[in-house]
Amino acid sequence: MGATKADLFTRQQNEIAAMAKALAHPARIAILQYLVKKNACVCGDLVEELGLAQATTSQHLKELKIAGIIQGSIEGASVCYCINPKVWKQYKELFSAFFKDVDLQQSCC
Repeated sequence: MGATKADLFTRQQNEIAAMAKALAHPARIAILQYLVKKNACVCGDLVEELGLAQATTSQHLKELKIAGIIQGSIEGASVCYCINPKVWKQYKELFSAFFKDVDLQQSCC
């Protein structure tokens, strides 16, 4: 979808789509799960944990950071990453509202 078509949709629809795009790779999901599990800033463990090349891991971290769901701080020669709690809460609220309870038993499809 081109940028010129985004105005056809609501702000919330565009936000959910952008969030879904940021999460749309299993490596990014693995990174987030690891950061949540550690509940602390993680510096060098991610490459070893994921089993991906440093450059690949860095690219996924960059995408998550651009989306705002993680934040990084420089500690010495390395960057340490953790979950951004404000954005995490925003993701949770938007996806919870999107996946609201639906009585699928009443579906006629």
